[in-house]
Amino acid sequence: MTPRLLVVTDRTQAARPLFETVAAAVAVGARAVLLRDKDLPAAERAALAADLRDLLDPVGGLLVWGGAAGAPAGLPVHLSAADPFPDARPPLVGRSCHSAAELARAAAEGCDWVTLSPFAATDSKPGYGPALGPAGLAGHLAARGPGAPPVLALGGVRPGDVAGCLAAGASGVAVMGPAMRDPAVVADYCAALAAA
Repeated sequence: MTPRLLVVTDRTQAARPLFETVAAAVAVGARAVLLRDKDLPAAERAALAADLRDLLDPVGGLLVWGGAAGAPAGLPVHLSAADPFPDARPPLVGRSCHSAAELARAAAEGCDWVTLSPFAATDSKPGYGPALGPAGLAGHLAARGPGAPPVLALGGVRPGDVAGCLAAGASGVAVMGPAMRDPAVVADYCAALAAA
């Protein structure tokens, strides 16, 4: 299952406790959540993952573990650009990419999806870039070879950008800051994806 909307967690930006924030996002349509927050103590992060799985399972949702280290058995993972590919392949694997070379690597590894960032300037990672914009996103995606994994545009993507991201060749979007600060906005992303 490749998500069209991937909500990425960051408790430092969340207006409420992280579980409550994710629950609010799920209530308005989020069905795929990437548990990032890699700085949490291992036991606390594993317990949070179990709680989030319990939240997502009844709605047919997908929980993804950020990184491969410490991933609970059977849970999909999303690797950073620098992470080595796990020796034992998880059921689904995503990877963060920022260049054509990283996209090619993810395709060669057999990743199930990738994020490509930054689409635009982002409050979450100021100064990270340069921003791709629709033209840069389209250029990166046009250069991919056959069998390349689906791409989720990430970084500064607003609901009004969704149609442009899809027109550029992305299969969906990933969102962190806006969804953490106001999970109700997830409904706007879902509506934009449904309309595009």
